[in-house]
Amino acid sequence: MKFTTALLSVLVAEVCAQSTPVGFAPVANTTLDVYYGTQYISPGIVVKKSITQKAPVIGLTNVTLSGKYLLAMIDIDGSQGGKVTTVLHALLQDYTPSSPATIQNGTTVLKTTATTPSSYFGPAPPAGAPPTHRYVFLLHEQPANFAVPAAHKSAVSSRFAIDWPKFIVDAGLKPPVAGNYLQVKSGDNTKRVAWSA
Repeated sequence: MKFTTALLSVLVAEVCAQSTPVGFAPVANTTLDVYYGTQYISPGIVVKKSITQKAPVIGLTNVTLSGKYLLAMIDIDGSQGGKVTTVLHALLQDYTPSSPATIQNGTTVLKTTATTPSSYFGPAPPAGAPPTHRYVFLLHEQPANFAVPAAHKSAVSSRFAIDWPKFIVDAGLKPPVAGNYLQVKSGDNTKRVAWSA
């Protein structure tokens, strides 16, 4: 009984520490601070589509930042042609700590002027199943001379079916520095967009 209780406590602690959805790879145990306006995104929060239409402010708390970073935002509940797939909502490079340092509610803010390799577009999950879509944020250290690997150019361009674990390997990325995710209910659309994600 004690062993079962101890094991359950460890598993619960691991799940609670995880900043990305259970079952998603790669796992990130450090939370990426994500703000849409004044709305802080705690991992797994359900938000209205309307607040997510402009790219968020991102950063980290209690972490020394240097160099450049790459941000990916991926809908892991997207669809294309009636099949479940991932949809890339952003892949932005050249994030750096703002200089002089900008602090938002204790978060050291990272900024970029880049709109490439894939510009940001906000969630707009279509009505129907699944009832909510999960949008995962992953922050990686950006290697020198970063470029989208040839095998992934089509997925980055079309935004559909990005295989992020394979992308990490092929692009020579290290495991994510931090991650986070939010949820938006399907059909929470005040305005339709061309993307079905």
